[in-house]
Amino acid sequence: MKALNVSPSLTDQVYQAIIEEVLEGRLVQGEHLVQEQLAEKLGVSRQPIQQAMALLKADGVVKEVGKRGLRVASLDLGMISGHYDIREMLDGYAARAAAAAIASGTLDAADFRAQIDALFISGEKAIAAQSVRDQIHYDESLHRLIYMMSGNPVLGQMAEPNWRYLRRVMAEVLRLAEPASTIWEQHRLIVDAVMVGDEDKAASLAEDHVRNAAARLTSALTRHGLATRTPLVSKVV
Repeated sequence: MKALNVSPSLTDQVYQAIIEEVLEGRLVQGEHLVQEQLAEKLGVSRQPIQQAMALLKADGVVKEVGKRGLRVASLDLGMISGHYDIREMLDGYAARAAAAAIASGTLDAADFRAQIDALFISGEKAIAAQSVRDQIHYDESLHRLIYMMSGNPVLGQMAEPNWRYLRRVMAEVLRLAEPASTIWEQHRLIVDAVMVGDEDKAASLAEDHVRNAAARLTSALTRHGLATRTPLVSKVV
């Protein structure tokens, strides 16, 4: 067997390029995505464009609209609520388990403190630079570190599909619903509770963090008329 090329595939690069445009608000909901034009702009063939579009469609970022092709999907309040409900449970569990590991001595807090502090510094720099993409990246990285601290190796894998959908939603949280500085203040409270081994407080703060973001975003999207609501469960005939 020959060695594999570990660099990102063209499909992954196209996916990330389009996601970045959506996160930064340069591609807005309803915008028509013409594959030939995207291929020309990105300097690639249509094949990686088609493959990236399939991934984006699976993640709920783009939607096929009849014969008119693919468009940036509208935000759906039902889907947002469903994803945030799942994330609330995952994050509450992760914070509680991480705090328990600290309290029992099975996890050395010092091993993670430097990583946590570095993420807070990077998060502050992203806020100062007003980079929505970087704010989301470091936000997700902090939560993933808590997942790792929980000691459950399956947790991050379970959370990944949820994060792929919510990255775009988080961009709207930052633009419409909640100041970035407030979000990172909440992060610090969660981390502080985890690091002293307070299981109940860590779980409660993590769940509140997710629940409040969902409520604020839903209110903002409704107020601005920027979301639809599709039932999550279809009627069985």
